[in-house]
Amino acid sequence: MKDFWKNRNVFITGCTGLLGSHLTGMLVEREANVVGLVRDLVPKSNLNLSGVYDRINIVRGCIEDFFTLERALNEYEVDSVFHLAAQTIVGTANRNPLSTLESNIKGSWCLLEACRRVPIVKRIIVASSDKAYGEQEELPYKETAPLKGSHPYDVSKSCSDLISCAYYNTYKLPVCVTRCGNFYGPGDLNFNRIVPGTIRSLLNNEPPVIRSDGTFIRDYFYVKDAALAYLHLAEKMDDVNIHGEPFNFSNELQITVLELVGKIVKLMGRDDLRPVILNRAEHEIKHQYLSAKKARDMLEWKPKYVLDEALKETIEWYTRLLQG
Repeated sequence: MKDFWKNRNVFITGCTGLLGSHLTGMLVEREANVVGLVRDLVPKSNLNLSGVYDRINIVRGCIEDFFTLERALNEYEVDSVFHLAAQTIVGTANRNPLSTLESNIKGSWCLLEACRRVPIVKRIIVASSDKAYGEQEELPYKETAPLKGSHPYDVSKSCSDLISCAYYNTYKLPVCVTRCGNFYGPGDLNFNRIVPGTIRSLLNNEPPVIRSDGTFIRDYFYVKDAALAYLHLAEKMDDVNIHGEPFNFSNELQITVLELVGKIVKLMGRDDLRPVILNRAEHEIKHQYLSAKKARDMLEWKPKYVLDEALKETIEWYTRLLQG
């Protein structure tokens, strides 16, 4: 539905991040008028390297700044909002919970309240996370599972998720919530994450490092699939029956950290470099993955990429970035 976005005014928080940069690029390709909220300038971000940064309108500010948000939505006559801005690193959240809670919780209510006060906004997608579910006994996680995060990052996502639902239930704000697993793909500059960290280590002829014991099971979701899923959901939001609904997006694969690292090692032909397992991960969920049945049934959505194909694209991007 490329014509859907032509000349549509779109506001994106977190546009310089991994998912945000890809989503912004896709919207620019579809000829949307994109307005991005930018706090920090990151020269090597995918948004900069791709040249997309120079093709969008930039609003300088923090997600916790309510008046900046309200001004931007009003002055740029925004129709569609993608709220992606957040502190997303679990380890950072454990070390500095206040900044994480401030950006992830206060940032969400500031944006939602600004949208409520600017009635021309017709669709809002809020990025939650599979971590919002906390640790559940029943797998895979379904949207009906309770939200019960236990640690700073998880709790911040549980709260943001619930606040979004409250704004729909109380004010009928046209909002949907997305819950995805661990994003990976071109443009992730957080090298403490397992995919970019492993690729960088192998390119530097160093053994990859695994912080956990390697048995943690995660839901790894390719960032291009995620960006396409967000666009697909937004396009479906002319149907008011899905307003207020949360949706899991996932390729529904169960894979351990060690298995993922093994795939990358094999694709890069570096079987000579065995991973170093630190077994130091704290306050992290051992086993989680999502059911995407609701998105398949209600939205007629399905992922486009398979794991090996996505990892190859990712490896090629980091090779170009890190080896010139």
